[in-house]
Amino acid sequence: YKTPVSYGSESSASTLSTDLKKVAALIHAGFPTRVYYVSMSGFDTHASQAGAQQGLLMYVADALEGFFNDMKRIGRGQDVMAMMFTEFGRRVEENQSGGTDHGTATPMYLMGEKIKPGLYGKYPSLEDLDGNGDLKMTTDFRSVYATAIKEWMGYQDTKTILEGEFPSLGVAG
Repeated sequence: YKTPVSYGSESSASTLSTDLKKVAALIHAGFPTRVYYVSMSGFDTHASQAGAQQGLLMYVADALEGFFNDMKRIGRGQDVMAMMFTEFGRRVEENQSGGTDHGTATPMYLMGEKIKPGLYGKYPSLEDLDGNGDLKMTTDFRSVYATAIKEWMGYQDTKTILEGEFPSLGVAG
């Protein structure tokens, strides 16, 4: 797959750009796959977080910008939605090593040309933390999954898949 679009750095630190370019190639080739999953490591920043996160977030931003520009270039921009999440949240308070430890609530992102921009759910409060000093979840992640399943993929029975009722967010246009 050859593309004139830059996905940013393609290094051992940023496999996301390489993986998203592979996904773009599969989409361009017409594969019928509905869901692709890529990942990027390095965010488990227990020490020296400030510098590390700045670089990691730059890799993510560049790779996603390249991917969505490439989707638009090949005429598939309206057909693609990306969901981004982490496997765990981070603590609010910095630890003694200049990092943060595993916490609770964390943001999830839905992106794409047909996704209505905005914040869905309530902002977490830095003044109303749980008993461990962690953010309190304001939107159940399964509602984000319900949104992807129902609004994006068009499958209405999210209750069976998610084993419960979780309202979709009304973001897919």
